[in-house]
Amino acid sequence: MIVVSACLAGFNCRYDGGNKEDEKIVQLVREGRAIPVCPEQLGGLTTPRTSVEGPIDGSVLSEAGEDFTDVFRKGAEETLMICQKYHCKKAILKAYSPSCGYSEIYDGSFRDVLIPGAGVTAKLLMEHGIEVISERDL
Repeated sequence: MIVVSACLAGFNCRYDGGNKEDEKIVQLVREGRAIPVCPEQLGGLTTPRTSVEGPIDGSVLSEAGEDFTDVFRKGAEETLMICQKYHCKKAILKAYSPSCGYSEIYDGSFRDVLIPGAGVTAKLLMEHGIEVISERDL
C-alpha cells in the first residue's frame, strides 16, 4: 500500500482550498493501491488556511511569524500511524510542501525560493524507513 498526498488525489485540501490533482495518483487511489492523506488537516488545520513555509530551523511559520510547528508535527505523527497501520512502505507526497516536500522546500522568505530540505511529514516518514517521492518523480 502507498500513502499519497490527498491534494494530488484531487481533494481540495491545500492551504488555498484547491488541489493539485495528478491523474496517476487518482488512478492509484481508484485501484485501491493508495491511501490519500492530508497531514495538515490531520494536524487540525482547516481548509483554506494561512500559507506557511518551513521547516526552517525546525519551525513552520506564516509570513506574519505565527508558529504552526506543533500542528505540523501532529499531522506528521498521524500520517506515520496510518502508514504503520496499513504497512505502507512508500509515500508519494506533494513537492515543495512544508509538510510533504522531500528534497526541496521554500526558504521562509515567501518569495518562491527553494532550498534543500524536507517537510515535517516527509522527514518523519523517511526517518521510519518509508520511501518518499513526489509527483514530479512519477
